[in-house]
Amino acid sequence: MKTTQNLMRVKELLLTPPTFSDNKARLQTNLDTDFLKLIAIVSMLIDHIGSVFFPEVRVLRWIGRLAFPIFCYCMTVGLLYTHDIKKYLFRLGIFALISQPCYIFAFHPYDFWSQFTNWNIFFTLFLCLLAMYGWKERKWWLFALTFFVISWWNFDYSSNGIFLMLVFYLCRNNPVVGAMFYLLFTVLPALFARPGDFRNLTLGGLTFDWTFAMAFAALFIFPCTHTNLKVPRWLFYAFYPIHLLIIGLVRLVLKV
Repeated sequence: MKTTQNLMRVKELLLTPPTFSDNKARLQTNLDTDFLKLIAIVSMLIDHIGSVFFPEVRVLRWIGRLAFPIFCYCMTVGLLYTHDIKKYLFRLGIFALISQPCYIFAFHPYDFWSQFTNWNIFFTLFLCLLAMYGWKERKWWLFALTFFVISWWNFDYSSNGIFLMLVFYLCRNNPVVGAMFYLLFTVLPALFARPGDFRNLTLGGLTFDWTFAMAFAALFIFPCTHTNLKVPRWLFYAFYPIHLLIIGLVRLVLKV
């Protein structure tokens, strides 16, 4: 009788998806998300400074490759732990809209309107989270629609963010397997480098696409850290448009 009850309980757990209010641990990877977000925004800042002011210094762009996978991982944590996914999506959507003119101002100040539909990374993150919400809740139409939109239109990183979040989500209870899949996803494509891009790395006769540096984000994502760092949530959102605005203003002053 007890065995039958246990089997029924296991079946119930497998067939019933966890709710957002469920407080049980859902990840065995790094939950030190404030620390991770700080790493990501510093990496992103270095990348943007390098892109605008020091385009010839390729190591700055390599460092910047850490940001996107870490943001995708933090969104996976949010997907599993947030109490209100709609508010989470709303925040991302609002800051995507706020950041768009700042993004164009920073990177295309002399060609503002023609580049206005070159969407900033918040739009990509919003669509990735929406797709994974569809996956988690088995709303396959939502997942398919979002995947199509992010792949078809001009969104930075395209559907790579969805694939990354799938790795983090599906391997959430097995960090070793997750790390293996993550490294395969980041290293293998880097072997097919676009010829002539000075940002690429040539090592031992092999040329790696400059996005190879995304692989190093695994060092922060999969081992658990315990820094106890606490940063106001709105700082992470506000930092993006503010730093872009400052870059744009400095660029105009220096006539870069």
